[in-house]
Amino acid sequence: MTIKNENCVVGIEYEVKEAGTADIVDSNKGSGEPLEFIMGKGQIIPGLEEALCGMNPDESGDIMVPAEKAYGEYNAEALQTLPIEQFEGVELKDGLTLYGQGENGETVQVTVKSFTDTEVNIDFNHPLAGKDLMFSVKVLSAREATEDEITTGIVGGHQPEGESCGTGCGCS
Repeated sequence: MTIKNENCVVGIEYEVKEAGTADIVDSNKGSGEPLEFIMGKGQIIPGLEEALCGMNPDESGDIMVPAEKAYGEYNAEALQTLPIEQFEGVELKDGLTLYGQGENGETVQVTVKSFTDTEVNIDFNHPLAGKDLMFSVKVLSAREATEDEITTGIVGGHQPEGESCGTGCGCS
């Protein structure tokens, strides 16, 4: 099945580098576990999703994703200085990634840029913001999403009543 831009479950093997470098940022190559997602649900960065449209299983390619279609441009206004008391119990170090709760209950990732005895400078930008990315991908699978998958946005959809999803999350 050719990948289409909506309601298509896709499985890929990938490796991503910051464009122009040899350093691998992320990869699932050799893991035996494809990255599976539903097209059109915003589950992967927009530039990669757009480039996958029209590809078929067993097709491979190198895909350049510009920063604005990856994690966005770096925003200098996304820096904030907070009192060190808000980080009580945290062993601070420059470059440390922390996760917290945003104003609307969403998970927020921040990076510690620097700190003193009284304050902590944090960066709300994604670590890859402002960076062009080069993906090497192989499409492993592509199929129509089920109604449950379309509704829930989860590959595999709902679990049958009384059965665990096997992740240890406590669902039943």
